[in-house]
Amino acid sequence: MESAYEPKKYESKIYKLWEESGFFNPDNLPNQDGEAYSIMIAPPNITGSLHMGHALENTISDILIRHYRMKGFKTLWLPGTDHAGIATQNVVEKDLKKQNLTRIDLGKEKFLEKIWEWREKYGNIILDQLKQLGCSLDWSRTRFTMDENYQAAVKKAFEHYLEKGMIYQGEKVINWCIKDQTALSDLELEYVEEKGKLWHIKYPIKDSNDFVEVATTRPETMLGDTAVAVNPDDLRYKKLIGKTVIVPIVNREVLIIADQMVDKDFGTGAVKITPAHDMADSDTGERHNLEFIKVINEVGKIINVNDEFNGKKIIEARELVISKLKELGLLVKEEEITHNVAKCYRCGSTVEPMLSKQWFLKTKLLAEKVLAAIEKNEVVYKPERWKKIAEEWLKNIRDWCVSRQIWWGHNIPMEGNSNTFDTWFSSALWPFATLGWPKQTEDLKKFYPSNVITSARDILHLWISRMIFSGIEFMGEVPFKEVYIHPTILALDGKRMSKSLGTGIDPLVLIEKYGADATRFGLILQINHDQQAVRFDERSLISSKNFINKLWNISRFIQMKCEENKSDSISSLKPITLADQWILSRINRLTDSITKKIEKYELGEAAKELYEFTWHEFADWYLEISKFQNENPETQNNTVFILKSSILNLLKLLHPFIPFVTEEIYGQLTGLKQNNDLLIIAEWSEVDDKLINQTAEEEFEKIKNLIIKIRNWKMEQKITFKEIVDYNSESEDKAILTKSEIKDLIEKLTKTKLTS
Repeated sequence: MESAYEPKKYESKIYKLWEESGFFNPDNLPNQDGEAYSIMIAPPNITGSLHMGHALENTISDILIRHYRMKGFKTLWLPGTDHAGIATQNVVEKDLKKQNLTRIDLGKEKFLEKIWEWREKYGNIILDQLKQLGCSLDWSRTRFTMDENYQAAVKKAFEHYLEKGMIYQGEKVINWCIKDQTALSDLELEYVEEKGKLWHIKYPIKDSNDFVEVATTRPETMLGDTAVAVNPDDLRYKKLIGKTVIVPIVNREVLIIADQMVDKDFGTGAVKITPAHDMADSDTGERHNLEFIKVINEVGKIINVNDEFNGKKIIEARELVISKLKELGLLVKEEEITHNVAKCYRCGSTVEPMLSKQWFLKTKLLAEKVLAAIEKNEVVYKPERWKKIAEEWLKNIRDWCVSRQIWWGHNIPMEGNSNTFDTWFSSALWPFATLGWPKQTEDLKKFYPSNVITSARDILHLWISRMIFSGIEFMGEVPFKEVYIHPTILALDGKRMSKSLGTGIDPLVLIEKYGADATRFGLILQINHDQQAVRFDERSLISSKNFINKLWNISRFIQMKCEENKSDSISSLKPITLADQWILSRINRLTDSITKKIEKYELGEAAKELYEFTWHEFADWYLEISKFQNENPETQNNTVFILKSSILNLLKLLHPFIPFVTEEIYGQLTGLKQNNDLLIIAEWSEVDDKLINQTAEEEFEKIKNLIIKIRNWKMEQKITFKEIVDYNSESEDKAILTKSEIKDLIEKLTKTKLTS
């Protein structure tokens, strides 16, 4: 082995070796009778490039898939990309803008040709980046949500829902992106804290000098008000329920209604109701059979009011409303506030709720099936708290607006309809459409349902819950047995990472700087399985790089000892010395612990344990002791055999976390001759209960403590480590020194002469 491990020198070579071996593909694995284990990638957008969330998520999946592959499972980690309707259309439109063109200039057919060209050129960049991270996906099964077979699956799903009366077209209040000119679901919104104003407005009571005071951040919507609501238990307004108020400016007569949705302790306790331009107001409007008056259109202009307002942009209308309220003496006050404003998750523009004719999927019955499956533990959430969060959303689910007014995507197959499906409608079919559904393929039989889906919390409802009800509806069972929600990666200051704000970190830069293994290990070291978020600290990657160099140097030492000694003549582990008994006991306990932790998704805890054991038990103690045991002809070969056996076991346990360096070391130590000798398919370490020795561990711990005590004493006395001095053993230490081999070992490790 060379004197130093250089990631750039080895990583591309090793990845090529893996790809050529064919072992990413379950059909090529040696154990074809193995039980299936599968993971479906959370398909990244074709517009995407690797970010820290991707790096963590796919490192987690790779750890799991490598672990189960080594355990003899027939493992499939299926890759692919999502067409990302709005995002991709935005990217291509930006390209066209540089040429002073719009999609309207090109027309739909030519514009879609441009998108396909863009996809061919850039759409798989992120998959190539996953290779740099070391991800062992079966590239031969790569899927795309606009593939011909996938399009057939989307059409089949729509027809199925249509036949069951679960798809309908109707006018409802939806979230509308004026910039992208399309509907969005409530899950596709991002809430941004902004400074704004809260206006308090008087609504005169008919035939009275009294008024009701309401407050709003969107005064222009009052042009479409059709009620004022109060809580039925609010004593201030009990006598006013059923009376008529006049909506200022438009002079519309509307009723004061009672509804429990009004929080009597918030604001004035009275709220204006605009059913056509607010989700909650829409629900209130339906409960009370109110009129829905649309006063803002799809391009963000006022309609259905009068000549003074019609055609004005939202901000212009707002200013005019405020001006008129002041003239009428109906503006009570204007407050400066900070509030959350709904933005389009793709383009960042402010979203306008509005009445719109769209396609909807009835979801109540679908949600009930998911709730039943959760209740029966057919799908389990890790950490468990996400179960309640998923259940809460499912219990309060709204019908799903599945239509989008964009050109790029799956066309809704209705005559004369130019809408496309919401991107999440097609990706909800991912766990089975990728395996060939609606055809009954061999892959579908073998790998559905998959074992786990891992994802960030932000798409728990957008994607995961919808995949579960789709799987139950079309396949008759849940699409995966476990849901693992991994922590969100934040900047060191606790804020979300953002490329636009300069707080984003590019994993590829980290891989270039530290290597893929150190990037993976450094990320995993920072997480705990029950965390919601991690403040990313690059120092963890520095520690990981040092750890990998330590592992390399340990392995070099062992390789050198193997070349010097004839340890290959030994066929089984024989712990001769106390140190032998201790290390073999500890490594078997480690094997048991790491196996359990990986399978319980306690990956950060597993990584920390591997780090501590490798550096502070194996290297600091047994490796140092082995140098003295090698001086004894009786133990020399056996010690080298234990060293080699231990490092090979350790490499197996570390491989899922740091696959490149472990594969290289394993090959050099075993003399790789053919593909079947690769570590990627080596048999996972088994626990040998006969080698677990509690007594030896306790006895060795006492020796360690005495050695540390003597070393600390020498430091306090300012005696250099190499200087051999007498040390008078204390009475409590004498029991440890009864065996001459132990006394001799302690003297060598402390550079002392022990005296009574």
